[in-house]
Amino acid sequence: MPAFLEPFRIKMVEPLPMTTRTERAAALERAGYNVFRLRAAEITIDLLTDSGTGAMSTAQWAALMNGDESYAGARSWERFERVVAELTGLPFVMPVHQGRAAERILFSCLLGAGRISVSNTHFDTTRANVELLGAEALDLPCADAADLTSEAPFKGNLDLDALDALLASPDAGRVALLVMTITNNLGGGQPVSLAHLREVRSRCESSGRPLFLDASRFAENAYLVSVREIGERGRKPREIAEETFRLADGAWASLKKDGLGNIGGLIALRDADLARRCRDLMTATEGFPTYGGLAGRDLEALAQGLLEVTDPAYLAYRANSTAWFADTLARGGVPVVRPFGCHAVYVDAGRLLPHIPPHQYPGHALACALYLEAGVRCSELGTLGFGRRQPDGPDLPSRHELLRLAIPRRVYTRNHLEHVAETLIRIAADPRALTGYRIVEQPTTLRHFSAVLAPLRAL
Repeated sequence: MPAFLEPFRIKMVEPLPMTTRTERAAALERAGYNVFRLRAAEITIDLLTDSGTGAMSTAQWAALMNGDESYAGARSWERFERVVAELTGLPFVMPVHQGRAAERILFSCLLGAGRISVSNTHFDTTRANVELLGAEALDLPCADAADLTSEAPFKGNLDLDALDALLASPDAGRVALLVMTITNNLGGGQPVSLAHLREVRSRCESSGRPLFLDASRFAENAYLVSVREIGERGRKPREIAEETFRLADGAWASLKKDGLGNIGGLIALRDADLARRCRDLMTATEGFPTYGGLAGRDLEALAQGLLEVTDPAYLAYRANSTAWFADTLARGGVPVVRPFGCHAVYVDAGRLLPHIPPHQYPGHALACALYLEAGVRCSELGTLGFGRRQPDGPDLPSRHELLRLAIPRRVYTRNHLEHVAETLIRIAADPRALTGYRIVEQPTTLRHFSAVLAPLRAL
């Protein structure tokens, strides 16, 4: 049987927009050469994000009909709370409308001016929510993460030596919490090992700092642990996920990823006082703590999704289909980040386009070229999104210049991804045809979502 035979069959279809190159060129110009500003009707294959873009199962659609829309204490809330508590072992559960809402609420209760949040890597909204409070988001990725081509199995790990040095330094008193992002999105969708998480937990206990998980892709992390980590191989992903959560003091997640939902998120905590403060803030800004900005039908779909997502057959399909996609690109001469994760394939745009310097955004240039040629939307993870602006010179570059091809769950077939791969391989055959970009307008925060850009020469 094929290595990634889909463990499902398709019951509903949606037509894809089919556009011409001329139409796409006009759309790019109208959107200020920012793929986030394109209209969905102008996209043939959308790999911009795996967040909220997946297809729900028949059981999830059926669960929607059980939605109890009571404002407080709904049956749907009780089911959601029970499923999350059984998975995480964390007694205080709060639903929110998505992950960044969880970040805002939790960080508002833990951080302030001058405090430090330490992580293997903060993603874009996580960093923004830390910095909006006047705190510092400090990334300490492990040394293996710097080599995009090595097969080191757990590049999502944190640099423990750097953490030890920080906790022994004069800045130790400013460290408020540690965050482990599983999987590490900015680092290439790389997992964190269970042994490493135990080491981080030990340091948190000895230093008196709480450990939190950004657990948006907890099931994919658990699956990769089950196939890569010596001593954990062969364990069920559900068992690994449960142990992972029980090593933490709390977690938050966008359930638009491994909750298999189109909207929703959660906060789960061990400390009663912190939970009370989060609930107080939630009531003022998100909604009553038993619905958190979600409809009862959403809570039902998410509860069902959290049960389905740790299915080994689904996770094996997810990992193996992503590996096939990445291997296809690599064989065609497209440099990709290794080893392959589950939720996305990452192209090393800096390596493919060395003639475009970081401050001219090579990842963004590749994203625009892929859209122009094939109607495929994806996102840059490089200096446009993660560089640091300087008042008197070019941006300080991101660690890497990546293009992320995020794969929505249970949405696209092999034919769709072959179309993407064939187009990228053609582009990679003549990389010097691509030009860099400059920023025309940009907001003060999260500029990649809404900035207006222009090519340095016409495409």
